[in-house]
Amino acid sequence: MNKKPHPSVFKIWNNFILINPKYKNISMPEFYYFCDNEKDANDCAQLVVDGVKRATSTSMWWFETYEQPLPKIGDLGIVTNWEGIAKAIIQTIKIEQTPFNKITPEYAKIEGEGDKSLAYWNKVHWGYYNREMHEKGQHPTENMLLVCEQFKTICINK
Repeated sequence: MNKKPHPSVFKIWNNFILINPKYKNISMPEFYYFCDNEKDANDCAQLVVDGVKRATSTSMWWFETYEQPLPKIGDLGIVTNWEGIAKAIIQTIKIEQTPFNKITPEYAKIEGEGDKSLAYWNKVHWGYYNREMHEKGQHPTENMLLVCEQFKTICINK
């Protein structure tokens, strides 16, 4: 996760609230990139901008381990690339808690990564959860719970 916001984060947020004044009295949302490496983070940010990536899957383990609140419908987020440059603002539209081994081909396609297949989704996400949990001496399981968050892109940094 990024710590200090790049100036583009403030710029996209300020431009967004100028166009959407109903949001002017809320705090700037969290800013973050997807994935744990530069190539995937940049690819995912572009997929969000292109409207291809419309979901993300965070392990329940992560929320519990790092004592983070679960997402809620209507939440906003600022998606950045690896360097922290704001690319888009997204809004959560649907949340489901689903075991890893119950992810569907339809959901994998909505997440929009790689060839959009369930096989690809399983491979890259299993690797990601392995790396994520390994830092704390844990390992993913086939039935571990995921917070599957669907979103829409509501603003793009041009």
